Amino acid sequence: MKLFRGYTAILLKEFTTMFRDPTTLFFMFFPPVVQIIAFGYALDNDVKHMATVLLNEDRTVESRQLVEKFANTGSFRIIGEVRSVGDLEAAIRQGKAYVGLQIPPDFTRNLRAGRNAQVQVLIDGSSSTIALQALQTSMGIAMRESLVMLGAATGQREQPVEVRPQVLYNPSMKSANFFVPGVMGLALQIATVFATALALVREREKGTLENLLVAPLSRSGLMLGKLTPYLLMSMTMATLIFLVARWVFQIPIRGDLSALFLATFLFVFALLSIGLLISTRAQNHMQALQMTMALILPSVFFSGFLFPRETMPQFFYWISTVIPATYFIELMRATMLRGATIADYWHYYVILAGMGVGVFAMAAARFRTKLS
Repeated sequence: MKLFRGYTAILLKEFTTMFRDPTTLFFMFFPPVVQIIAFGYALDNDVKHMATVLLNEDRTVESRQLVEKFANTGSFRIIGEVRSVGDLEAAIRQGKAYVGLQIPPDFTRNLRAGRNAQVQVLIDGSSSTIALQALQTSMGIAMRESLVMLGAATGQREQPVEVRPQVLYNPSMKSANFFVPGVMGLALQIATVFATALALVREREKGTLENLLVAPLSRSGLMLGKLTPYLLMSMTMATLIFLVARWVFQIPIRGDLSALFLATFLFVFALLSIGLLISTRAQNHMQALQMTMALILPSVFFSGFLFPRETMPQFFYWISTVIPATYFIELMRATMLRGATIADYWHYYVILAGMGVGVFAMAAARFRTKLS
């Protein structure tokens, strides 16, 4: 078949080159596994033990019980007491604490008299995640205490209105279940794009590109021959990553494994094709590295890995639609956590396949049969 003439010869050549270079294999397998383990543990929205300083001007049993309720939530950790509001603010400003809890001297007196008893909670808003957790937890404590006291005063034993939420697919609200599928996409992207980005650059720097240009090879055969070994290695690496996600982080895989591997195959093929396209442009290792790294930040911020795409401005939302990681991360979360099938997200599979074939065709078309 003339379209892929020379494919087998290039395939054998690339496999031979790959296995003669253990460093390449090491950097294809080791960094992604380390990344998924490190980021899986490090990325956690479940903020706990926030350093808290206390200014208790009441010094009564009731005020100490309130402080214990804050500490018993697990969100706050009392690291010390101060003597003034100025010291409270200074501790937060200097980064010694994230939260300051002030109980005024008339707290218990107002409480026993049935009046409004106020408590001041100062929160460091420079970290939005910590601030939101502190705000929600402190408001929850106040709400529970208010309901208990109002119930005791009115004789009402049951809550007038009760909301019974049920969290589906991730009832324990584990952050790892949300972040690890996203980390899988980023880890695969870093390893695969860079691997094929060097495919033609390596030939150019070694001076062997001329031999390929005069050989009876078709553009598609050359490109596919260089891509296939990395595709097989990447699927092996993806399998290892799935095992880490399942057995290290205990992330359930509720969907069909065939859907999982089909999504991974299409995603990896698209990434390897992007790497080949980069290799047709880059003249050396440094340019290939720079072009590859330029793709990382958009994938982190616009793919839905960290932030919901729906909250983005329209322009950045449009950018997210041309990033392969956008579709892969959603497929991983849908398949692993929600048990979605190929039929549920068939259009995502079609988009990934279209991206892969389209970019591969562009890479083959850009390859010149003569040295520039």
